[in-house]
Amino acid sequence: MDRRAFLTSSALIAGTTLLPSRLLAQGTSGDAAANALFEQIFQEAVARSPELATSLGLDQGPLAALKSQLSPATAEERQKELALTRQALARLRALNGLSPANQLNRDVIVYQLEGQEVGPARFGIDSVVRPYPIFQQGGSYFSTPDFLNSAHTIKTSADAEAYLSRLEAFARVLDEETEEQRAQAARGFLAPGWSLDLTLGQMRKLRGTAPESSTLVQSLVTRAKAANVAGNWGPRASRIVADKVYPALDRQIAAIEALRPTTRPGDGAQRLPQGDAIYAAALQQMTTTTMSPDEVHRMGLAQVAEISAQLDKILRAEGLTQGEVGARLAQLNVRPDQLYPNSAEGRAALIEGLNDDVRRMNAQLPRFFATVPNQPLEIRAVPVEIQDGASNGYYRRASLDGSRPAIYFVNLKDVGDWPKYTLPSLSFHEGTPGHHLQISIAQTSKDIPTLRKIGGFSAYSEGWALYAESVADEAGVYRTPLERAGFLQSYLFRATRLVVDTGLHSKNWSREKATDYMVATTGFARPRTQREVERYCTQIGQACSYKVGHGVWSRLRAEAEKAQGARFDVKQFHEVLKDGAMPLTILERHVRERMKTA
Repeated sequence: MDRRAFLTSSALIAGTTLLPSRLLAQGTSGDAAANALFEQIFQEAVARSPELATSLGLDQGPLAALKSQLSPATAEERQKELALTRQALARLRALNGLSPANQLNRDVIVYQLEGQEVGPARFGIDSVVRPYPIFQQGGSYFSTPDFLNSAHTIKTSADAEAYLSRLEAFARVLDEETEEQRAQAARGFLAPGWSLDLTLGQMRKLRGTAPESSTLVQSLVTRAKAANVAGNWGPRASRIVADKVYPALDRQIAAIEALRPTTRPGDGAQRLPQGDAIYAAALQQMTTTTMSPDEVHRMGLAQVAEISAQLDKILRAEGLTQGEVGARLAQLNVRPDQLYPNSAEGRAALIEGLNDDVRRMNAQLPRFFATVPNQPLEIRAVPVEIQDGASNGYYRRASLDGSRPAIYFVNLKDVGDWPKYTLPSLSFHEGTPGHHLQISIAQTSKDIPTLRKIGGFSAYSEGWALYAESVADEAGVYRTPLERAGFLQSYLFRATRLVVDTGLHSKNWSREKATDYMVATTGFARPRTQREVERYCTQIGQACSYKVGHGVWSRLRAEAEKAQGARFDVKQFHEVLKDGAMPLTILERHVRERMKTA
């Protein structure tokens, strides 16, 4: 886990809550101490992370100074964070006499903090999932411009001044990361050569724009003007970019160019020192289970076969009968009736189509959910400066104070990557009833401490988002058989991830072999698929969280329906989202306990 994203890993059961929130304060003798400690750990985390404070909308009042800062990116900072994490764990383990609700809270927080220890304590790196300081989707060069543009709000002159201060801090962080990458490269932690090539291309694209025309400057100028904030912001920001940011970026580019010939061969975790141990730890962290790589690989192969058989029936009914399922999907992907124009107008139409999908699903939510939050959701294209290495789609939560909406990003480098029949399932995954609904419910829940509202587990949240695609199917919002094929293709895609991730990191698959398999199986275009595989290579184990998590959510729903029979209420089953994200092992235990009282 990135130490600058404390407790915010990708970066969340049936019946009513075990104990109503009103009982927490009057529960057993330890609850008051637990509640105070949870809040203290949260406040300490926010105070240590300016980025977290801004993302949550808490960089104001007593914490206003954080809006001018960026976190350090040094080895010393990693050790400091490790020490603080251990202190928090010791305090949490000392709690006793807790109510069931607070025992759950403590167990979840302890699990997450223990996972946060692993990279620094065992391997001397920030994260077993993201072992490289700088790569095609990681490093300040990649994240800071987007963070400043989409998370740093500008409403006053003080906000604009804080933006300028962060621009200066950006230069410092770039230099710190350059030194950290040199040190880690000497230990064998340097991204594969193709990743460094992509990284250098994106750095040069960021560097190649005149300072006054750069996104770093124009974001400030445009938003200050829109907010009627008077000031000489453009020239001042341009000078900082020209005199500080670009020279630091030049130094980073030169360092990566010098390191590039030294990187080890291979694409997966086995190229790393203690690679097998790192992958085992990453797989456990991302799936929150004890499944072995071989078990996950076999699960993937079985699900690929099962889902392909379902797709075969739909495709045959649509007149697509020749070749393997992947080949027939590939034919469908390039049919003119399934493509938006690869132009500005086509991109705008695609995003409007995504918004329409979300609106249609929102109208059906009351049928399936007792709690329907009203936080707004924006759908945006991934910034062009990072689209070459960015994921195909991802979600960014809203601020806690409501000052900044949630954002669902879609990578529109090539509109051909997004055939129309595939898009509804993407909206239901990233938007509602997927990530946006799940995270919004957790953020507004009165049943969990703030510390847990900002936490997350990829297997829980990605598993939920896949399950949510099936809720959309129940709701009947896939309008045609082909859109339902897109839904099944989404599941097929995630099943192939189980095969590919374990292949890359435990069976010495190359990036090319993994891409070939995924293209042949899913029918997705090769450029899009290769970007996915490249993400799996450099963000170890995360790709397995989706289908492993989905399997648990689906099994628990089936268990609840069987156990409760006519008493089963899907709305009450989904109320579990108010209990916040948790590891799958804890989720299974929690759901089964709740079934007994429903």
